[in-house]
Amino acid sequence: MVDQPKVTEKEARAVAEEARESGWQKPSFAKELYLGRFRLDLVHPHPRPTAEDSAKAEKFLTRLREYCRTLDPAVIEREARIPDEYVKGLAELGCFGIKIPESYGGLGLTQVAYNQALMLVGSVHSTLSVLLSAHQSIGVPEPLKLAGTPEQKERFLPRCAKGAVSAFLLTEPDVGSDPARLATSAVPTEDGEAYLLDGVKLWTTNGVVAELLVVMARVPKSEGHRGGVTAFVVEADSPGITVERRNKFMGLRGIENGVTRFHQVRVPKENVIGGEGKGLKVALATLNTGRLSVPASCAGAAKWALKIAREWSAERVQWGKPVGEHEAVAGKISFVAATSYALEAVVELSAHMADEGRNDIRIEAALAKLWASEMSCVVADELMQIRGGRGYETAESLAARGERAVPVEQLVRDLRINRIFEGSSEIMHLLIAREAVDAHLAAAGDLADAEADLKSKASAAAKASGFYAKWLPQLVTGKGQVPTSFAEFGRLAGHLRFVERAARKLARSTFYGMARWQAGLEQRQGFLGRVVDIGAELFAMAATCVRAEMQRADDVERGEAAYALADVFCRQSRLRIERLFHALWANTDAADKALTKSVLAGEYAWLEEGVLDLSEGTGPWIADWRAGASAADNVARRYLPPTK
Repeated sequence: MVDQPKVTEKEARAVAEEARESGWQKPSFAKELYLGRFRLDLVHPHPRPTAEDSAKAEKFLTRLREYCRTLDPAVIEREARIPDEYVKGLAELGCFGIKIPESYGGLGLTQVAYNQALMLVGSVHSTLSVLLSAHQSIGVPEPLKLAGTPEQKERFLPRCAKGAVSAFLLTEPDVGSDPARLATSAVPTEDGEAYLLDGVKLWTTNGVVAELLVVMARVPKSEGHRGGVTAFVVEADSPGITVERRNKFMGLRGIENGVTRFHQVRVPKENVIGGEGKGLKVALATLNTGRLSVPASCAGAAKWALKIAREWSAERVQWGKPVGEHEAVAGKISFVAATSYALEAVVELSAHMADEGRNDIRIEAALAKLWASEMSCVVADELMQIRGGRGYETAESLAARGERAVPVEQLVRDLRINRIFEGSSEIMHLLIAREAVDAHLAAAGDLADAEADLKSKASAAAKASGFYAKWLPQLVTGKGQVPTSFAEFGRLAGHLRFVERAARKLARSTFYGMARWQAGLEQRQGFLGRVVDIGAELFAMAATCVRAEMQRADDVERGEAAYALADVFCRQSRLRIERLFHALWANTDAADKALTKSVLAGEYAWLEEGVLDLSEGTGPWIADWRAGASAADNVARRYLPPTK
């Protein structure tokens, strides 16, 4: 196995930059938004599925809904695994091939239908949606659909559609979101017919039970080989593959996630996806639509949270009236309802855009993942507060004493991972920020390069002045200042005018940041994160208004209800946006950075006095714990008095 590469920050950024898709062949609503241009025409009228697609989806979802009613989520939670018969039943329904074309044995359904299926199975247990999404969104089917050869599709897609579970293996014990340091190697054999894989992969979702793997490994440069990170389809039962353990987590109790070791695993050259050295491009292209599975699950969770909050708040009486009628609780219910509507609007619009293929949705998909994962956690926290002690108590405990088994604490645990996997919120901020400031970096050129000399910077300044001379005047005024703009949206028109004005303000703020920090802008992660968050809220506002208008056109009664939800959501979102704009320039970023530097240097180690950290290896039960026994077993066996 090759040693882990030692790379500088500059080299790591170069690898990431090379992997990203730099061109923009199609329009992008979100990209235009960050440039101060509110292109409502790219999302309105709201995209719709064809009648044929809708009929196919409804037929499948009806069958899936009936099957899901037969499943017991308590079994998954209690046994920390999905029963084999559940997996078999999902496979018989075609759930492992929802988006795989019919020509390869799949259902050939749309991204919209796929998201609806994930929401449905996720309402039974979150692990079910993870099983299906890890298999189809980032496992073998999606990268092969995007970059696989006809032969690869013929070999693998029918197997996947029938239920051969697949997994995506990128993360390593010392490598998370920094692919430049990838250590797993794929060395070409002397005959040139295969590669030998060596390395260890961590947190391999589905990896414990998978039949097929997508593995990212580094091919060394040599004669006839360009080298670089490469994607391979690997048979999970290949000699040399060992699943060393099944990991346990705070939530997603039934997830089949493990540590996988490769030792001299022979992989035929025909199993390379997209070409040698193209692995990161394949991964990023896969995630453009693959990320939409996360916000779909988040939206489903929020809908369930709304149902529980409504029912409980109407029946639970305190101080002479239902708790929902108390203003303190009413504010929480309003937030849950309005945010649930917005989450579904963001997921639905993004999925329709993915199906249409008319727009480039790389930013929209990333925004949907970031925003949905953050907001759904807030929704779950508010639900727990509404339920009080019953929210904190497990469903099993509630049932044991005769109450309805409502797993609110499980929801909080299960949702928390969405802010971490498939790109943590911090990484998503950086990824989206890079795309959001792309036009500025292209215009500024060497001005944004800390290592450029003065002559180069002077030349770049002249080039940038031309770009900004044309662009900045466009940000002075727009439709958002015209009282009659967006009149077809009725009482939501004012919110769309706000989006237009805020988009121009956001673009101006980004320019001010670029002018102020130039090459140092990329280090201002607090500033860039707030820029991204403002754009996410604006995207959510636009999606919500567009969806409400579509629903009003279809059904006046439901449309009016949708308008009410959209109106309240936009009011709440505008308050968050205003706080974010204020924080662009009034914040504690510099103080936080200075304090953190001192903390890391150990200057505040004295603050940690007064507590114990038994994970460091002290304590009599540590040896047993490291040997694999649970802490509870050790305590019962060795450190408590014997039972009489």
